[in-house]
Amino acid sequence: MWILFALLAALTSAIVVTLSKAAIKNVDSSLAFAIQGVFILVISWAVVTFQGNLPNVGQIERRNWLFLGIAGILTCISSLLAFYALKLGDASRVSPLERLSLVFAIIFAVIFLKERVDWPIILGALLMAGGAIIIAVYSQPSK
Repeated sequence: MWILFALLAALTSAIVVTLSKAAIKNVDSSLAFAIQGVFILVISWAVVTFQGNLPNVGQIERRNWLFLGIAGILTCISSLLAFYALKLGDASRVSPLERLSLVFAIIFAVIFLKERVDWPIILGALLMAGGAIIIAVYSQPSK
């Protein structure tokens, strides 16, 4: 089941990139992200409330709050940088480079989470990195 949800996340992420690029043609990229952030905030808390998880907020340990807080700050920075990159470049060239986060996530999972990787993961990461670089460097920008 995780594969289905991962593929749906990839599909919706691709739609987000497309809509965001269309939206920032005549809007400052930071302002566009801030507007999108309001919707993210409202919908995510609505889902938590609908699922009945709101009372669980008080049960979260301090260490988890710290990790989630830092991850939230970095998510914001990552999105601001991605929006600015989209403002400056083509979505078809920016998105593959931004998706190198997958390769970095594998490296960080090995270092910090002590996850084991085998040759298919290593090969896949190398192919993803190579493909992203080829798309970004060798494709022609749109006119």
